[in-house]
Amino acid sequence: MKIIGDFHIHGRYAQACSKKTTLEDLERNACIKGLHILGTGDAQHPLWHKEITSKLTEDENGILWSKTKFPFIWQTEISLMYSQGGRGRRIHHVVLFPNGEVVKQFIDALLKKGRIDYDGRPIFGMNSIEFLDMLRSISTDIEVIPGHAWTSFFGILGSKSGFDSVEECFQERAKYIHAIESGAMNWRISSLDKYNIVSFSDPHSSHPWRLGREATIFDLKELTYKNILQAIRTGIGIKGTIETPPEYGKYHFDGHRACGVMMAPAESRKLNKQCPKCKQEMTIGVEYRVEQLADRPVGYVKPNAPFFHSLIPLHELLGSVYNIKLMTSKKLTALYQQLIGKFGTEYNVLLEAPQPALAQVVDPAVVQVILKNRAKDLKLQPGYDGVYGTILLDQADKALKKQKALTDF
Repeated sequence: MKIIGDFHIHGRYAQACSKKTTLEDLERNACIKGLHILGTGDAQHPLWHKEITSKLTEDENGILWSKTKFPFIWQTEISLMYSQGGRGRRIHHVVLFPNGEVVKQFIDALLKKGRIDYDGRPIFGMNSIEFLDMLRSISTDIEVIPGHAWTSFFGILGSKSGFDSVEECFQERAKYIHAIESGAMNWRISSLDKYNIVSFSDPHSSHPWRLGREATIFDLKELTYKNILQAIRTGIGIKGTIETPPEYGKYHFDGHRACGVMMAPAESRKLNKQCPKCKQEMTIGVEYRVEQLADRPVGYVKPNAPFFHSLIPLHELLGSVYNIKLMTSKKLTALYQQLIGKFGTEYNVLLEAPQPALAQVVDPAVVQVILKNRAKDLKLQPGYDGVYGTILLDQADKALKKQKALTDF
């Protein structure tokens, strides 16, 4: 059974997240995207927890079902801020739970540590070892996954407040960590070989260009929490991942957003990581950080590793062709709906739809960008310091783009 899951989700009570998100929105856009199951997000937040329990029904296998039979699993993200090894650490962990009773025990344990009502992603002062021990004392079927591992801020391997290894963070408890988010960049660090790669989107809204932009593809005999957990822990049953290209991320290259400065690690090293305009320290990106820790060359592929699809969301592809930055524009919405109407889901459009069929629905420029996206052949300007990367169209695409702008606008 092929199952595409996104298990790093937030509800409307998490800071910096849309206040309009509902479970119904998440389900609707997950189906449009092509996702088969979601995490609930923010399982411990009192109001979101109440909404989950009132709208979803849990079965004997730890799966929560909506009234229209869409599945979820209990999930949250917790922020830990503490000192270890003489440095301040800020780490985000994704947590999966086997059932609602375990979630209640988790809530009780957190309430002894602090508040859980002010943010769907609450902050606690305990370290990662204490956190893991607390969870394992509740249930050994709770899974902790270090979230967005390479992100400069809040990633376990991030440049700002992370560690140089999973073992440095968890010490002897590292044996209880089985997977991390995410990416083929992990292949360059041999010490990460023992950890399975999972990809999830961490969306701050339920929009289809946020939800499922990263996901994990499972092959399960039956949809149960136990089977999902076994796949994450052993790697058997993880068939691949869907990921945005690393350079498209918000922290790939080094830079200083306030000054509009962006550069590759080799350049920033020459400048001692100082912004050439204001002389402040630049935010060091994922690429720099990977280079610091890597013991394998660029382009190394781990033998027998699950495949990964490198994809940019469809809305953003369409926006690049027509030079439209507003993802909710009428034109992009109409084009998106035409493609979904023809092919069923966004993943079908991005991964499966044949060129002749695409050409019946959209302009040649759009067809070419979709196919280049599928073939990992898009040219990108890397993201930096919180700024997403940019799709760079070639001359032929630019000409079509210009023509469309003149005729349609």
